[in-house]
Amino acid sequence: MRYDPRLHIVLHEPEIPPNAGNVGRTCVAIAAKMWLVRPIGFQLDDYYLRRAGLDYWDELEWEAVDSWSHLQERLTAEGAGTPWFFSARATRSYTDVRFRPKDVLVFGKESAGLPAAITDTAPDHLLTIPSRKQVRSLNVANCAALVAYEAVRQWGGITVE
Repeated sequence: MRYDPRLHIVLHEPEIPPNAGNVGRTCVAIAAKMWLVRPIGFQLDDYYLRRAGLDYWDELEWEAVDSWSHLQERLTAEGAGTPWFFSARATRSYTDVRFRPKDVLVFGKESAGLPAAITDTAPDHLLTIPSRKQVRSLNVANCAALVAYEAVRQWGGITVE
């Protein structure tokens, strides 16, 4: 293990390699673990995935799992905290909650977001990043970075090692 994850960031069925690469880079920056839930819309050795993550990929704590249920098992085994689900359809802002170390930030695939089968399990944990109605949704890598840094800000910032 390269570091003990302070946060878990989940990409459920990601489709675009540069987004996953950028989320990976954010994870290294804040000591978070990135989870990829299959099916994944690209190869894990994809050039664009590695390119977006630059030379940070070797520093990243990450894991790919076969299904949502397998992810839940693995998160339990790792002692993960509260899951928070992100959707443009939610009404509660991510700034209205108190994040704790080990929490899980769950983002859906770029073309469709998270399925109702996941979000309906915990409607009180469904969050959004407010934006004007003219914007259908924000880029998933931007969302992950924005929310992850809000969590870190709530904990007092980054400890530089």
